[in-house]
Amino acid sequence: MIIGGLEKLSILDYPDHLAAIIFTQGCNFRCHFCYNPKLVLPRKGEDEKNIKEKGFSPLSTEDLFLFLRERYGRLDGIVITGGEPTLHPDLPSFIKEIKEIGYDVKLDTNGTNPEMLQALIEKKLIDYVAMDLKAPFDKYEDTVSAKVICNDLKKSVKMIIKSGLPHEFRTTVVPGLLDKEDFKIMGESLQGADNWYLQKFKSDTDLVDGGYRGKDAYSDREMKEFATIGREAAGICEVRA
Repeated sequence: MIIGGLEKLSILDYPDHLAAIIFTQGCNFRCHFCYNPKLVLPRKGEDEKNIKEKGFSPLSTEDLFLFLRERYGRLDGIVITGGEPTLHPDLPSFIKEIKEIGYDVKLDTNGTNPEMLQALIEKKLIDYVAMDLKAPFDKYEDTVSAKVICNDLKKSVKMIIKSGLPHEFRTTVVPGLLDKEDFKIMGESLQGADNWYLQKFKSDTDLVDGGYRGKDAYSDREMKEFATIGREAAGICEVRA
C-alpha cells in the first residue's frame, strides 16, 4: 500500500465516528477541480520522484499501524480515501489488518473498480462506503480528464445501493462542467440511495488543473436549486457545507 498521508482526527468524514483519515497515493482520474494534486500522481515509476519534488512525505505502513494501535479506544473509525484506494491490489489485506485492531472502516471511491468493491463488500471489510458521482455518464470523460468505462461506474452505483451498507454519493458542482439539467439525469441513477450530497467547488487552493484556481463557484441559491432538482429525481439530495 502506498500511503500518501494521514489526518489523525476527523469528526466530519465518517458519520457518528471519531476517525483518522488514511490517504492512498495515486489516482486514475485527473479531475480538474481535485484539491489533492499531491496524491494524484502517475503510479508507474514516478511516484517516488514526484513525491520528493513536491515535498510530500509518504508514511510507512509500520508507522501507520503503530499509530492505529496506540489510538484504538480514542478513535473508533478509519476513513480510507485517496487518490483512489481501489487501485491498490493489497487493499483487502490492508483493511483486514485495520479491522483486526477493532476499527470500523469507511471507504471513499470513484467507483471505477467494481470487482474490488464487490470483494470488499462480500468479505465484510467495509462498514460505510462513499462514492463520488462526478457527472452524467456522457460528461464523465470531460469532467475527470481521463478515459472512463461507464458500465463499471453503473455497476458500482447499483452495488452500493443494494449492498445494505450505510452509504453516500457525492458530487462536486463546478461551473462550466455541470449545469442544472445534469442533476435530474444523475438523480435518476441514484434512486434508492441513502444519501446524495452536493458539494460547492472550492478554488482557493492548489488544484490538479491550475486553470481552475480562483474560478467562481455557484451561489448558495443555485446550489439549493440543484438539490431540489436532484430530490425530484432521486428522492434524496442535499447541499453539504
